[in-house]
Amino acid sequence: MIRSKIAGIGMYVPENVVTNKDLMKVMDTSDEWIQERTGIKERRFATRYKDTTTTMGVEAAKIAIERAGITARDIDFIVFATLSPDYFFPGCGVLLQRMLQMREIGALDIRNQCSGFLYGLSVGDQFIRTGMYKNILLVASETHSYALDFSTRGRNVSVIFGDGAGAVVLQPSQDENRGILSTHLHSDGSEAELLSMMNPGFHAGRFAENKKPPMPEKPYGGLFITEELVQKEDLYPYMDGPAVFRKAVIKMPEVIMEALSQNGLKTSDIKILIPHQANLRISQYVQRKMNLSDEQVFNNIQKFGNTTAASVPIAFCEAWELGKFKEGDLICLAAFGSGFTWASALLKW
Repeated sequence: MIRSKIAGIGMYVPENVVTNKDLMKVMDTSDEWIQERTGIKERRFATRYKDTTTTMGVEAAKIAIERAGITARDIDFIVFATLSPDYFFPGCGVLLQRMLQMREIGALDIRNQCSGFLYGLSVGDQFIRTGMYKNILLVASETHSYALDFSTRGRNVSVIFGDGAGAVVLQPSQDENRGILSTHLHSDGSEAELLSMMNPGFHAGRFAENKKPPMPEKPYGGLFITEELVQKEDLYPYMDGPAVFRKAVIKMPEVIMEALSQNGLKTSDIKILIPHQANLRISQYVQRKMNLSDEQVFNNIQKFGNTTAASVPIAFCEAWELGKFKEGDLICLAAFGSGFTWASALLKW
């Protein structure tokens, strides 16, 4: 049986380190307040006119490709996950293909926010298993800092997010002790607006009834940034933090147990769980609920913040570089985020 294996992994984070004390200079907050609620001490911000979602993805991809022992010309399919593309269209996949001077291969862009890497991993896994492709480049990259509200009004969201990218190369393997065992994808759009960035967009007030945040009484006019949008400062992400927390601490353990149950395994079999780095308090809650030891859970949100789709591969890469797992170890990846969407993957390294 053919399985997908991760042949190479890489990450890139911008050079700008932004501490909680740096944010205190532009908003009414404190290091203690941020750490208590999120666990974050610092994050990385992109350098304007230098870093973009694509360029950071390219840097992570170069490392993953080199570690896989191949070249960019060997890649036969691209999957690019992001909520912060360089352009409204086209997607970042073709921009990365151009920058790496790849062949005329397919490029798929996906928009599953915090679950984006795991959704992309599942897509790539299916292509490998069917034999359609042999070297798939999966990239997840985010540039949040260019579109956040760095004021006291926006602090509940802006203190959480950071920029960065992660990438893996997927290849076929017939080794029973290596590769992706299963992936599990879910969504529930009934409360989609509770974690969203709706403007600018094409909605024109269509989903106004009983949704948060409140939709405008008068449509803004589709995709275009209007004077009313600017005056109301309605151009920033919205998050109902407590609602997201309540949903995440239910769905993440569920989807982890789904993966273990399907493969006849239990929590004690997990060498390391790498959760989406949304909030350290969420990860700690999941850890306690599943009775996992500190050694079984890897978190790096403390120094990188929430990098959305990129958080799982960044944490995955760093854990590997730190020697947190070895060949044959069982690794579980899990994520929950906007949509709501959530997902898990179980694999042997």
